[in-house]
Amino acid sequence: MEFFRIKKDIPFMRHALIFNVISLITFVAAVFFLATRGLHFSIEFTGGTVLEVNYATAPQLEPIRKALSNDGFVDFQVQNFGSSRDVMIRLPNREGESSAQISERVKATLAKVEGPTAELRRVEFVGPQVGKELASDGGLALLLVVAGIVAYLAVRFEWRLAVSAIVANLHDVVIILGFFAFFQWEFSLPVLAAVLAVLGYSVNESVVVFDRVRETFRNSRKRGLSVEEVIDHAITSTISRTMITHGSTEMMVLSMLVFGGPTLFYFALALTIGILFGIYSSVLVAAPLAKWLGVKREQFIIQPKKKEEAVV
Repeated sequence: MEFFRIKKDIPFMRHALIFNVISLITFVAAVFFLATRGLHFSIEFTGGTVLEVNYATAPQLEPIRKALSNDGFVDFQVQNFGSSRDVMIRLPNREGESSAQISERVKATLAKVEGPTAELRRVEFVGPQVGKELASDGGLALLLVVAGIVAYLAVRFEWRLAVSAIVANLHDVVIILGFFAFFQWEFSLPVLAAVLAVLGYSVNESVVVFDRVRETFRNSRKRGLSVEEVIDHAITSTISRTMITHGSTEMMVLSMLVFGGPTLFYFALALTIGILFGIYSSVLVAAPLAKWLGVKREQFIIQPKKKEEAVV
């Protein structure tokens, strides 16, 4: 389905060098912030105290968050689980305070919140060891996804296109992590899930563009086009699909970002950054990189095999 058809190819490759320089600066800045500031891990990775609270009727979560913030709690999470009457509160470890002391403080805070009375059902201490295991498992999941994508691209494409797509995908992941390091946004398990989702989403966009590049190279009616013109034609012909696909996806993600509340905020934020940079990297990172690596028509034309003459 095409909402519109662009008759004249847009000359993306004319500005390829400028976009590559911008991408390189952004990438280096992201690596710098990751190295100097690091990620602000949530209590799922660092350990902390988890409290399970039950109410007779469904409470409003925002007053609970505001009361905890006013009483000096930071980096906490308040969310429903199971039903709208059950609330889970996660708090990071604090020096000089045990889980019992923290739970008593939280109980005192919840007692001041207007509405139904809170009943503390469970207090659980999440040790740093659990957090380390989660961090190592999350890192392993990320490595496995990257390895799977590398293997898939290596089988599907000629090596120049495969390397370009891999670099573009890693570019997206590093940029997302760089944003979280620079602003010190909380990096939690949902954010890790968003990063893994962006990897799959971004590689799909690169595959679509490079499939069209390969088709255009093999099209006998396009033999007169240069490499830059072939790439411009391939990208231009996918713009309608790109706008429909990413526009509808971005609308859904922005809905989560605006209306999803604190629980989904950073998850939706990571997806938003990842989708925007996924589009950018597929068009203005991967395609120019393929050009610099020397992609050309002869690499995609299958030469007919010469028939061996029978010896009489």
